[in-house]
Amino acid sequence: MTHFGVICPPFSGHLNPLAALGRELQQRGHRVTFLQIPDLEASVRSEGLNFYPIGQGIYRPGFLAESFAQLAQLSRLESLRYSVTLCQQVSEMFCQDAPDAIQAAGIEALLVDQLEPAGEVVAESLNIPFITVCCAQAIRRQADVPPFFMGWSYQNTWWARLRNLAAYYLLDRNSKPIQKALNEYRAAWKLPLKQGFSLSCSRLAQISQQPAAFDFPCANLPENFYYTGPFRNASPRTIPFPHERLTGQPLIYASLGTVQSTKQEIFSCIAEACVELDVQLVLSYGGGMNVEAVERMPGSPLVVEYAPQMELISKARLTITHGGLNTVLDSLSHGVPLVAIPITYEQPGTGARIQWTGTGEVVPSDGLSISRLRGAIQRVLTEDSYSNNAFRLQQAIRQSGGVKRAADVVEQAVGFKHPALSKLTSNVSSVSRSVA
Repeated sequence: MTHFGVICPPFSGHLNPLAALGRELQQRGHRVTFLQIPDLEASVRSEGLNFYPIGQGIYRPGFLAESFAQLAQLSRLESLRYSVTLCQQVSEMFCQDAPDAIQAAGIEALLVDQLEPAGEVVAESLNIPFITVCCAQAIRRQADVPPFFMGWSYQNTWWARLRNLAAYYLLDRNSKPIQKALNEYRAAWKLPLKQGFSLSCSRLAQISQQPAAFDFPCANLPENFYYTGPFRNASPRTIPFPHERLTGQPLIYASLGTVQSTKQEIFSCIAEACVELDVQLVLSYGGGMNVEAVERMPGSPLVVEYAPQMELISKARLTITHGGLNTVLDSLSHGVPLVAIPITYEQPGTGARIQWTGTGEVVPSDGLSISRLRGAIQRVLTEDSYSNNAFRLQQAIRQSGGVKRAADVVEQAVGFKHPALSKLTSNVSSVSRSVA
């Protein structure tokens, strides 16, 4: 059996799917330990997983919550720029502390989030195997694929490729502080230097929790890349919810995740847009509003701080989301269509995939209005194409294998220490590649 370490950004959208993968590996007899900043110890342990702190010498308790509060005030490129500083600090903590932590804990292999390139640097410095896990969008830097932070659709034309390359150039320029910090450690450890926007990229296996059917076309996927579908299994955490307050009306579930939970104006717009509709709105605000703001919500939505998301989505007719990939995949796993209000990070790119697959509508946050949002909600609720396409995605997700398939690939890749090729994964891979 193998002792796996997990290195990922300190965001719930990355922690939660990796926790599901970690539990699946634990159930198979492996050991799984998250290497993370001290603020997240309780959260990781509540998922039934081991925890080893990093950054104790330089990390100030509460800094993560302060950073989230600042991020919640920003949108689009401003948020991305602020995130560069945060990501640089976290990456430096991993590079500084993770090597000793890995050796002290007896970790033998790493699961590294695609968006935490420090994990790759640490693994190479210790010469231990690592697997890349794409919890957010699988980022493939190709001229015909729009960058993850843009809401552009796929168009394989000369002008679209030129536009995409220009956006990737801007990404490289803005992410230079992260790459500079990582290259300093690479130089110290006599590893090859890298340029541009850096991602974790394993030669053993790269696993994405997207289904291939929810991505743009890609003709040049590496042979060790796998679309396995969402990583989900039963979490030991329980979230209380007032089920007795559900009315039996068509249910709309709305959430903006955790980082964007202070967007009171968006929550208010969602509530107002549902006032004239024969629906019940359940709004999960993620702890970002005070009691007074909750009480001022238009209409009579059922407003809770946190909700058992999968359970509610399974009862819903529609999900309203900021475009976080986990919420989108939860909805599509139940055949529930979406209305997305992308704000920042990869959310615009996820919104573009919602439009590409016809599984919902997208209302940009900078063009949000009550009438525009209400119109999108009504179209998705009344036009069959959205639910039909969501059902199609539901079937694709069921065929992708999910967390069990992901764990299979991890075990094969690490156990045999060569790329996890298609012999044991031919069924899933052939479906994935044919849809892509």
